Amino acid sequence: MPCIESAARAANRARALAVIGVLMLASCAAPPPPAPAPGRPAPAPAAPSAAAGQLPAPKTPRSMQELRAQAALRIVAASPGMTYDGKVPDILLAIPVLEIELNADGSIRHIDVMREPRQAKDTIKLAIDAVKRAAPFGSVAHLPKPWKFQETFLFNDDRKFKPRTLDS
Repeated sequence: MPCIESAARAANRARALAVIGVLMLASCAAPPPPAPAPGRPAPAPAAPSAAAGQLPAPKTPRSMQELRAQAALRIVAASPGMTYDGKVPDILLAIPVLEIELNADGSIRHIDVMREPRQAKDTIKLAIDAVKRAAPFGSVAHLPKPWKFQETFLFNDDRKFKPRTLDS
């Protein structure tokens, strides 16, 4: 049983690191505006911009493995209320697999569906939309081509997903 206990601890550690990464991404925010100079009125609050609610700029990944991990964290952060964490159910609703090809700047060049689920085909669009919301993924110009990675989406019965990268 030591191997099972060790694997369970490793899985818990991976989940904890994933949660920490999501929290770190979510906590990134613009610093507060500087206080007005004495004797000057405070500036009027800025109108909400189209960028409100967007993710912070991605870091430049050092490897394809780091790119994949950062992408999974960004996908979760960009999809509040659409994901789940914790244990993956024994029976899943759907498991679409996407291959994401990037441009040098980390923007999406193309998304291919590598595995289409037999049922709940709408989960393909949910997964593609989640990837698009999370882009860009950081400059990959320094990494060897092709700039592609795959992500498997584990959908539960509530049509909430978990990227497989965060489950391993």
